[in-house]
Amino acid sequence: MTISSIGTAPGRTHWTPTAPAEERSHWSQIAQDVAQTLAADALERDRANAVPHAEVRLLKDSGLVTLLEPAELGGGGGHWSTAFEAVRIIARADASIAQVLAYHYINSANIVFSVVDPAQRERWHRATIEGRWIWGDSVNPTDPDLVLTPVDGGYRLTGTKRYSTGSAVGDVLVVNATIADGPEAGTVLAFVLENGREGVEYVDDWDFLGQRLSSSNTVKYHDVLVRPEDVLGALGEEPFSTLVTPGIQLSFGHLYLGIAEGALARGRELTNRRPNAWFLSQAQQYRHDPFVQRLYGELKARTTAVAALAEKVGQRFDEVVAFGADVTTEIRGELAVEIAELKVVSSDVATDLTHRIFEATGTSSTASGIGFDLYWRNIRTHSLHDPVDYKKLEVGAHFLNGETQPLSLYT
Repeated sequence: MTISSIGTAPGRTHWTPTAPAEERSHWSQIAQDVAQTLAADALERDRANAVPHAEVRLLKDSGLVTLLEPAELGGGGGHWSTAFEAVRIIARADASIAQVLAYHYINSANIVFSVVDPAQRERWHRATIEGRWIWGDSVNPTDPDLVLTPVDGGYRLTGTKRYSTGSAVGDVLVVNATIADGPEAGTVLAFVLENGREGVEYVDDWDFLGQRLSSSNTVKYHDVLVRPEDVLGALGEEPFSTLVTPGIQLSFGHLYLGIAEGALARGRELTNRRPNAWFLSQAQQYRHDPFVQRLYGELKARTTAVAALAEKVGQRFDEVVAFGADVTTEIRGELAVEIAELKVVSSDVATDLTHRIFEATGTSSTASGIGFDLYWRNIRTHSLHDPVDYKKLEVGAHFLNGETQPLSLYT
């Protein structure tokens, strides 16, 4: 069976509009089991700041890495809304590993979004499934472009990319680079390099405030041979192919929501353990203090609202990717705005919650052994990926004027 015959959706996608309840339940339970394992030593692993090889093996052994791959080829046959929920669940326990998984889903989806030929899509799907590949990336657009120089047998790749998530643990890397000269000069190609390709240097320099195990290192490329069979396709403005960017932004919303939910659950545990109450309070324990209850009421309500929006937008993403080649510029633009709305509220709520919840957990929760700051450090670090103010602008410009933002790797 070839990819072109998989599913009922037109064009290049095997994904269908609706995730069955049984599918969601199945993968949610698997994600919860993984999260429980990660939660046991999340703080210790964060402080060790080691390359997360063991954590990636856990993702592979669970089957989560092939959740989105076609069932007909041995994959999980799952939907995007299910994958996003898995990211959210794992982020409650370990946002770094949730980030690796989220980026893997988006990077591997380039098979569908970028590859036009059905036989080539099937080749990439099979390799991913059989190898249980983790897909990292090296596409950060804020760095100068990587350069591809045409040579006999393909291209030679040179340059440096920071913030290459999953690079040290990925079985393969998705790389974007610009062709330097010749008839295709200026074209940006997306291609895949296996871990260990000659000339690829992984720089162990990811030592940041949060998301410390996301393996978001610098990668240097020293005259690396890129073969024609490595190429997924050229970046362009065909609407379906550009869904990869709204997809990564949507994964951010679920990542942030998971961090907020994890902080709430841990905060409740710490608050319920606190003895006595403030000396001016008429309550016997902090958990009964009206100011503490008010704070949790506000934070819980706001988080629940974000969860409802995330659920809605995740289902909408399922519907849109199922259109395949029938996705229009208008549909793509409206979806991007809906996702921007989620990005705004999830980022703001998670950042505010992980800061203010210390008011209820108290001074004791700032002890190094508690490690409650991990939630704040993670959301504070990743929420700076791209300025949320520009997402607010995106939403406002569309609401007032019906405008959509120019296509980029951020919109």
